[in-house]
Amino acid sequence: MSRLISSLLLAAAALLAQPAALAAEPVAPAASAATEAVPAPRPNDTQAERARAQPGNNAPFWRGVRDSGQQAGYSSLPGAEKGVLIQSQVQYPGSRLTTAGEAWRQVRNQWILPYGGSLLLIVSLAIGLFYWRKGALGGHQPDTGRMIERFTPLERAAHWVNAAAFVALALSGIVMAFGKFFLLPLVGHSVFGLLTLALKNVHNFAGPLFAVSLLVVILVFVRDNIANRADFVWLSKAGGMFGDEEVPSHRFNAGEKGMFWWGVTVPGVIVVASGLVLDRLVPGWGELRGEMQVAHMVHAVAAILMMSVLLGHIYMGTIGMKGAYAAMKTGYVDEGWAREHHELWYDDIKAGKIPAVRSKPVASSAAPRSPQTSPSA
Repeated sequence: MSRLISSLLLAAAALLAQPAALAAEPVAPAASAATEAVPAPRPNDTQAERARAQPGNNAPFWRGVRDSGQQAGYSSLPGAEKGVLIQSQVQYPGSRLTTAGEAWRQVRNQWILPYGGSLLLIVSLAIGLFYWRKGALGGHQPDTGRMIERFTPLERAAHWVNAAAFVALALSGIVMAFGKFFLLPLVGHSVFGLLTLALKNVHNFAGPLFAVSLLVVILVFVRDNIANRADFVWLSKAGGMFGDEEVPSHRFNAGEKGMFWWGVTVPGVIVVASGLVLDRLVPGWGELRGEMQVAHMVHAVAAILMMSVLLGHIYMGTIGMKGAYAAMKTGYVDEGWAREHHELWYDDIKAGKIPAVRSKPVASSAAPRSPQTSPSA
């Protein structure tokens, strides 16, 4: 019996000692000798290295996308900026320091569209108020029936072609830039999308026509738009706009000359040049997104300023001044109109310094009465 009890005690002691022995025994490595321990992820790991440390973590890939503006990655696609998915940071006028695409968006949406649209509305409102208070100017001199050629057929053709192209560009540009605010809610997304696509093509095809006709307009009218002493007198008296009589001027007064230079020539050249870049028609320009962004901002600002100034020209050439539209339509004005609005020009014609008719008259039943008649008759 004593031997049985001793055996049971020895067995129990062995069972109690087994966990301590297991704890003291060294743990064998989980990986085989062929598999090394996986290192902790590091900030500059490649995507392959990160895939071992943290499978499914694409941080290195997206870091490369973000920094591709500083160092282009690999791409099999052609292009000047292949491998650059996100542009480097830049600060355009009016934007924060951020990626170039976001900076361009900020300038467009926070400056060009709201302030440009407000400028167009303010100018339109001012013209409406002026017409309401003053009405159409002129009409104080009676017609004599003797006509003077104010615009030759070439001048009128250049003007109307350029005007038609400008109207097409202005309307299509306004819809593309501001249409989502006033037109999209009325016609819906489908119609608005088709309309803007059509107007985009109109804009692209009217652009070259505007560029060529603008060059002709500048060459045809530049001679009579050079400033002279009479223009400073006209400016000092604000052209008689707030009085009852107009200040004497030559063929074009200082206001019309300012319109020619600062409403047509300078902004027109800028609009055409930036538009050619946007159409990628200028060699070496427009290949990079940054160049396109700068060209777009310049194009939009110059176009809005040009439209704002030419609203006044359109007003004066239609309902703002009596006889102005007929002058560009037929090419002729009455002696009374010339004496009232451009007295110095009329005096030069009367003195024989300028011919009353500068082009060969075309026989027509609709032609003005006696265009060859001397103004002094």
